[in-house]
Amino acid sequence: MDTRTFDALTESMKSAYAAGLSEGAVPRPVIMPLVRGELVGLIWLRPVKSGEDALTAIASLSNIAAAANADEIVLAWETQDVATTCELPSDGPSPCLNMVHATKDGHTLHQFPYIEDPSAAEPQWRPAPAPQPDAELVPPVQAAVDYAFTPLELDHPSPFGVTVVLMEEDGYNLRLTEAFTF
Repeated sequence: MDTRTFDALTESMKSAYAAGLSEGAVPRPVIMPLVRGELVGLIWLRPVKSGEDALTAIASLSNIAAAANADEIVLAWETQDVATTCELPSDGPSPCLNMVHATKDGHTLHQFPYIEDPSAAEPQWRPAPAPQPDAELVPPVQAAVDYAFTPLELDHPSPFGVTVVLMEEDGYNLRLTEAFTF
């Protein structure tokens, strides 16, 4: 992925965080698979129950990337939100927008800490630490990264199409780009 594309995805996520925080909530985790540099779309986490359901649902974000045969993904989440929802210890800066860029060969974690200021329209973004190649990821995010590049074995003429339908039925919010709509 070129720097321009990653920067555009980062700005998109920062804008989503500004909008979400102004409404009193951080956006749910989202995966952005890419095939040959082209964005498949944005797939937002379905509503979840705390604990095991949240762990499974975040890992299952990978299904769309696997079905599309993505060669890279970007997955974004908020540190404290995922820790609380998954009943895991909070690790890393908080509050913080995390974005992992991954390929079959590895991943790099990018962190964008911020300060919530109820009087401001947007969060105050703090200086970002250096990108962290092959950084330790929270378990459900690591599972999503791992499974995103594991081919789905579906006995169906359109594995991508059926995955889209099944994920939508499960409550995931899918916004596919025009090239990947069917």
